[in-house]
Amino acid sequence: MISGIIFDKDGTLFDFNATWGAWTRAMLISEAGADPILCERLAAVLGYDMENARFFPGSIVIASTVDEVADAIMDVVPATDKTALLARMNAGSAQVDQVEAVPLRPYIAGLRQSNLTLGVVTNDAEGPALRHLDEAGIRADFAFIAGYDSGYGAKPGPGQLHGFCRVTGLMPDACVMVGDSTHDLHAGRAAGMMTVGVLTGPAPREELDGLADVVLRDISEIPGWLRRERLIAS
Repeated sequence: MISGIIFDKDGTLFDFNATWGAWTRAMLISEAGADPILCERLAAVLGYDMENARFFPGSIVIASTVDEVADAIMDVVPATDKTALLARMNAGSAQVDQVEAVPLRPYIAGLRQSNLTLGVVTNDAEGPALRHLDEAGIRADFAFIAGYDSGYGAKPGPGQLHGFCRVTGLMPDACVMVGDSTHDLHAGRAAGMMTVGVLTGPAPREELDGLADVVLRDISEIPGWLRRERLIAS
């Protein structure tokens, strides 16, 4: 039986391209100093489609930490101060209006009513993640929230998921890891958990299929799947 569900944030609780597409375009223009050639180079290294304000499926931004994204930007603009760049990225991302993959308050309330313990693990920084969950009105519903900078490591490593288990007292085989990227699913498998892929991020179904116990349209389908598989009480 499943007692705990751990969610990735971007692309899972929140629709990835709908949330980050337009903001990333403005960020790249700013970092390039409005130089169109430099801006295109930045877009290329991040796997971002400037014309359509969307990320390509193979974009490093989908699953990388903010620190890794900053390194990629600095490969194109090496004179940039990394500390200042990270500060700009974290401050800017904390202000982005998050587009919920499904209406989150009633959805999360329903999971809690099923006596499920919930967590969030993200390769975003902890500060912006907490703000996003606060703004959605669901931060208090999670027993564990960790960013890449929270001291548990980052996905695809299992450290954040092990941290969830230590804090909640749940065993890994009683938990499900839910995410939109292969990093999420690798982390779940490494931690000994069941894995669920969702299609609210840029990764296509075929990229997730081999690593997930099931691939669903979005998180709204998880309760039905759990009941069909008799993993929670109906």
